[in-house]
Amino acid sequence: MVDVQYRFRSDEPVADPAVTVDSFGEQTNAAAVRIEPGDDARDLLPFLDRLQLVEVNFPVFGDGRGYSAARILREAGYQGELRAVGEVLVDQIAYMRRCGFDAFAPDVPLEPADAEAAWNRYGDVYQPTVDGRAAIWAKRHG
Repeated sequence: MVDVQYRFRSDEPVADPAVTVDSFGEQTNAAAVRIEPGDDARDLLPFLDRLQLVEVNFPVFGDGRGYSAARILREAGYQGELRAVGEVLVDQIAYMRRCGFDAFAPDVPLEPADAEAAWNRYGDVYQPTVDGRAAIWAKRHG
């Protein structure tokens, strides 16, 4: 299990090791999976009922495919822990939360004050996402 620095859930963390997307479908007892860049999160949609943890690996800061994976899973109804792992930077974490990530395991620990500031920086948002916050245009136009 990776070292989680921030977790925004009240349930118990999953202790099971995450398996690859390719092997997950074949393992009927697996409850945790790790998505790598290039994996298609839609391959997991038939298994949402048994998934408890999805780790999404960000091996480099410029690879944004993990955002799409998070959004696909949350919009399909995934309710389990969605953990960003790897090169998770403080300037990305607010956007990751908006896409549905609720746990963070960065390779290099984030400064707590910087992380708190990042999550609280923007009171209003423009794009609709899965975090439940209404976009500013929706507030304005109902």
